[in-house]
Formats: sequence, C-alpha cells, structure tokens
Amino acid sequence: MQKYFKEAKQLLVLAIPVILSQTSQTAMGFVDTTMAGSVSATDMAAVAVGTSIWLPVILFALGILMAITPTVAHLAGSGRRDKVGDHIQQGMWLAAFLSVIVIAVIWNAGIFIRAMSGIDPKMADIAERYLHALMWGAPGFLFFQVIRDQCDGLSKTKPSMVFGFIGLLCNIPINYIFIYGHFGMPALGGVGCGVATASVYWLMFFGLWAWTKKSRSLRDIRPSVRWAKPNFVEIKRICALGLPIASALFFEVTLFAVVAILVSPLGIVDVAGHQIALNFSSLMFVIPLSMGVASTIRVGYQLGRGSTQGAQIAAWTSQAVGLCFVICTAIATVVFRHDIARLYNSDPAVVTLAGQLMFLAAIYQCSDSVQVIGSGILRGYKDTRAIFFITFVAYWLLGLPSGYILGLTDLIVPRMGPAGFWCGFIIGLTSAAIMMVIRIIKLQKKPATVILSRASR
Repeated sequence: MQKYFKEAKQLLVLAIPVILSQTSQTAMGFVDTTMAGSVSATDMAAVAVGTSIWLPVILFALGILMAITPTVAHLAGSGRRDKVGDHIQQGMWLAAFLSVIVIAVIWNAGIFIRAMSGIDPKMADIAERYLHALMWGAPGFLFFQVIRDQCDGLSKTKPSMVFGFIGLLCNIPINYIFIYGHFGMPALGGVGCGVATASVYWLMFFGLWAWTKKSRSLRDIRPSVRWAKPNFVEIKRICALGLPIASALFFEVTLFAVVAILVSPLGIVDVAGHQIALNFSSLMFVIPLSMGVASTIRVGYQLGRGSTQGAQIAAWTSQAVGLCFVICTAIATVVFRHDIARLYNSDPAVVTLAGQLMFLAAIYQCSDSVQVIGSGILRGYKDTRAIFFITFVAYWLLGLPSGYILGLTDLIVPRMGPAGFWCGFIIGLTSAAIMMVIRIIKLQKKPATVILSRASR
C-alpha cells in the first residue's frame, strides 16, 4: 500500500502545475471573450465563431506533438537523456511543418465562416480578420508545446505552469492595447484579441526556451548537432504515434461542436442553458486532463526503467487519485448547480435548465475522468491506435447518435431537447471509460518483453 501512496504523491507533484497551466490557458480564452464583448456583441460573437474554427485545427496539430512526452519520459527512465535533445530538435521541425498547414487552413477559414447559414456579414468579416491575426501565433504555440513536452517528459511540469501564467498576465495589457487602441496602436476590436493572443504565444515560447537553455538541470539535454536537418524517419515515428491522439482530440472537439449546432435551433433558453453547463464542465475537465498528462509521464518513465510493475502501479494510482478528485467536484456540482448557473445568467428558465444539465454533467464527470486518464495511460504505453478506435466508437457511433435520438426524436422517449444530448454524452463517455479500462487490463496482461518492446518504439 505504501508504494501506491508514494506514487500518488509523485503524480500530484506533476499534476498540480499542469492543472494550473491548463487553467491559465482557459482563462486566456475567457479574457479574450469578455474584453471583446466590452466593444460590442458582434465582436464577442466573432471571436467565439473564430475560436470554434481555430480550436479543432490547432488541437489536431497539438495532438500529434503530444507523442513527444511519452518518448521523452521513456528516454529519461532508461537513462538515455543524451538522446532527448535530438528528439526535440526533430519535434521542432515537425512543429514548423504543422504550422504551415495550420496557417494554410486558417487563411482559408473565411470560406467556412461565410458558408454558415444566416451569419451576419460584419461578424463574418471580424471573425475572418481575427483568425488571420491569430494564425501567425501558431508557430509560437506549437514550438512552445514541443518545449513543454520536453519538460513534462522530464518530470518538470512547473516551468509550463509559470510561463502559462506569465502569458495570461501579458494577454490582458496587450489585449487592452490592440482592442481599444492605445500607445499609438489602432483600435482593432475583436481582431485585437487575435493580435494579442498570437503575440503572447511567441512570448511564452521564447520565455520557456530561454529557461531551458539556462536551467542547470537541463544542461545535458542538448542535440548532438546544433542545426540538424529534418530526419524524416524520426518525424514519421512521431506522427505515427501522434496521429491517433490528434484524431481522438478532433473527434471530441467536433462532437461538442456538432451538438452545439444541433441545439442552436431549439431556442435561446436551450442554447444558453447548454452553453453554461458545457462551459462549467469544461472547467472541471481540467483536473482529470492534468492527471492524464501526469499518468503519461509516470507510465512512460517506469517503462523506460524496464519496470512493467511500476507502470501498472502508476496507471491504477492515477485512476484512483483522479476519481477521488472528480467525486468531490461532482458532489459540489450537484449541490451548487443552480448557484453556479446564476453566475452566468439570471434568467430563471435558463438557470433551471442549466441546473438540470449540470446534474447530468456531474454523472458523466466520473466516466470522463476514467476515460481521459485511461487515454493518458495508453499514451504512456504508446498504445495510441487503441485511443483512436475507442474514441471514434464511443463518441461518434454511440454518444452522438444516442444523443440525437433522445434529444430530437420520439423514437424511445418524448424528445428531451438538450438533456437528450447530455444523456448521449453520458453513454459515449461511459462506453469510452469501459473500453479504456478493458484495453489497459488486456495490455498489462501481455508478457513484459512485449510491453517494453512496444514502449521503446
């Protein structure tokens, strides 16, 4: 039992900075939306529309780069820290290639925006210009992610937390300058949010990069060649591990986007209640997401040491710690759901609906925790293809169809509206959780030589 408590302590040391880092990134989006809203409702809506296009694209690229963390953790655990620098250098090349793709997609985003039915032309124009400003921050964001993956893989999660908060603190004054037009800059409104966020991404990258260069504990993490050419074999290896992770992230983000579109014709109250519950549940999601990152690091490190038993202890300890946290947040959500809803909106009908949906959100928080931590564990084992198939089946073959049937049809029960889609979330996430656990158990039953061979890829 003592070894589990020791592992729990190490997981928390890794996870708490990640929680704070993820919170600061979420807060940046909140700051952008509220500051744009102070200009006009059109600017706020444009930023929201632009963000809904930006997130799936940038998260797909980020998902590919997430394969770097377990590889670095494995190298650290196996005593091959001298190889980390070369791996990160290829990760930077990959980030550069992905940045070109992201910029190309976002540059043409106006086509998708204007294809939306009934969209206001002024809002479409602001959203397009916001994205055109934001896209130049894509290289900075992805380079930051590579350096962060290096630090996380080496069990140093505090630096990304620190520079995440520095980014948040810088975002507010830079927004102020470009949104409202100060210090000789033009007043750009919602477009200024894109300029500010892109600038902050570059500041975060340069700050974290400079820290890694000066850190004494990372002096041995240097590439063997200062300016190595792209090694396409190594880049292909990262992509092979990262593409399933990226696809899983894309499935999840687009699932919630599709549900938002399906809910939108149901009326203002239904849309508002759905958005309130979704926004709050996304805040609660930060905790299990961070535990998932910590589980990837610990499992990858233990497998690097050649300890399949240590990896098993890390896996189930992370699930137990995550569930303890989530049970507390689920109880708090149920007890205070109406009070939380009133923080967003004072309309009694909206508060009542949001309270009902947050009750359903409290139910799926446990399943969500198990599945996202399970995904982190499988990343540590480098079993990323399983993540792809599990998320596709759970979200798109089970969760979305069942939500549609319950929410918009009378096939099983009288149409439930937004609550039907949230029941679909419960079905999808619970299915994902069950399949993740089954996959982990099956994986851990394999011979140690097979597990270690897979992890060394």
